[in-house]
Amino acid sequence: MRRLRIGILDLVAKAPTRSLWARVMHANLASIMPQALAVWCEEAGHDVRFVCYTGLEDLSKELPDDLDILFIGAFTQAAQLAYAISNLYRQRGVLTVLGGPHARCYPDDAAKYFDYVLGFTDRSVVQDVLDDCAPHRPLGLQLSADRQPLYLPSVRERWKYIEPTLAKAATTIKAVPMVGSLGCPYTCSFCIDSTVDYQQMCHDQIRDDLLFLGERMPKAAVGWHDPNFGVRFDEQLNAIEDSAANGKRTPFIAESSLALLSERNLKRLRDAGFKALLPGIESWYSLGGKSKTGKTQGMEKVNKVSAHVNMLLRYVPYVQTNFVLGLDDDEGDEPFELTKRFLDKTPGAFPGYSLLTAFGEAAPLNLELQKEDRVLPFPFHFLNNNHAMNVRPKNYDWPEFYDRVIDLTRYSFSWKLIARRARATRPGFSIWLNVVRAISSEGFGRIKHYRTIRRLLDMDRSVRRFFDGETTEVPEFYRARVRSDLGPFWEYLPEGALEHDPQAYLKKTRAQAAEPMHGSRESSGSVRLPVSGGRR
Repeated sequence: MRRLRIGILDLVAKAPTRSLWARVMHANLASIMPQALAVWCEEAGHDVRFVCYTGLEDLSKELPDDLDILFIGAFTQAAQLAYAISNLYRQRGVLTVLGGPHARCYPDDAAKYFDYVLGFTDRSVVQDVLDDCAPHRPLGLQLSADRQPLYLPSVRERWKYIEPTLAKAATTIKAVPMVGSLGCPYTCSFCIDSTVDYQQMCHDQIRDDLLFLGERMPKAAVGWHDPNFGVRFDEQLNAIEDSAANGKRTPFIAESSLALLSERNLKRLRDAGFKALLPGIESWYSLGGKSKTGKTQGMEKVNKVSAHVNMLLRYVPYVQTNFVLGLDDDEGDEPFELTKRFLDKTPGAFPGYSLLTAFGEAAPLNLELQKEDRVLPFPFHFLNNNHAMNVRPKNYDWPEFYDRVIDLTRYSFSWKLIARRARATRPGFSIWLNVVRAISSEGFGRIKHYRTIRRLLDMDRSVRRFFDGETTEVPEFYRARVRSDLGPFWEYLPEGALEHDPQAYLKKTRAQAAEPMHGSRESSGSVRLPVSGGRR
């Protein structure tokens, strides 16, 4: 077996940056799978160079020139950066591989710019790539396991990659990525995990990882990457509580559902050391299962959810409530006004807003939206749930929708609400974080961006025609923004890489329905390499 020189790049940032937020927080947003990949490649006998790109690094110095193969993990917002880096390294004779959410959401587009595109990835899929290790052009090979991996390397095994990543954080805030479960039992039609079978990870490993972390970095927090933390609540908390037998409590951050956060469970979370919870409310008219409100809608749901979130704040210092704006259930002023009333009733909660976004093949809803010709080909660079909404709203025209989004965002991050949020939050770090988020890119920054888009809808005909679906030509405003953001990487962005087919998922689904599957092709549309070794 040839010993390969392997680069692994975790793209936390979508472009070079010097922002304060990047210096403080980006290192804490590292993903687990690139670290797991590094462990598997090293265990297979290869030389590994791992880099978590926070936007602050000079990749020409971080990654060696003489790589054999480069793995890149990316969310969709970093796709254009990933495409540019891949092109740069392919010009040097390096094979490139894309994994992560973008590879799952837009595999056919990514295959134009990488030799391999990975869906569900386990050790066996990685080994297939390393055994083959050959260029695949003009279209890369799409590989996928049948399901999410049953086992991931532990914190102890990933530590040599975790520790230098956290050293980049500019403050004492250190968040170690862990996962207790994969998939989700809820069926939110817009979510990438809604069709992924739920599975619990090994509790013994969770306990051992927390004990190890308590020894190596006792002041670090744990950021749980579970799509929905605490589905099997007692089992997961038992593992966490077992690790605290020595009296030390690790701070935890988790995204969960209100349906799982009963007062009994909140008491255990408080005692276990949970400092932040991010429950999804999403809508005032649907998804009652997640919020434990059943068929309750409108103001009645606002009252119930507000009472529940206020209870959370008695047990956990920091709570972010997540909403999706632009769902088909929304119509008129009411959904936005109801959110304002929720903020009035729940002043201690930080509101997280996402614009409805259809990420390629991520969710069943996307097929329906593509059938209705409502998905727009915004450059991937803007698909981060905030900088672009690539779904034409059902019940609003664009100026009307952005007027309401601007009004709600201004209300949410007005100085009056910032002050009320501070008074309703426990003294300490939570107040500081709420204020910084409100006056930086998540609050004031988004208001500025939304106002810019609203102005362009009136003044720039190319922008309005693009939003209305009259043309697929990307307006110069967006092209210029990508060019400016990518900086030195812009020159390596392949021709045509700013555009993509917004109906690719629908076309592929129809083509697969019209033609029988071949034995070498799986239901996901991904293929298996014909390698030897009997690993399956």
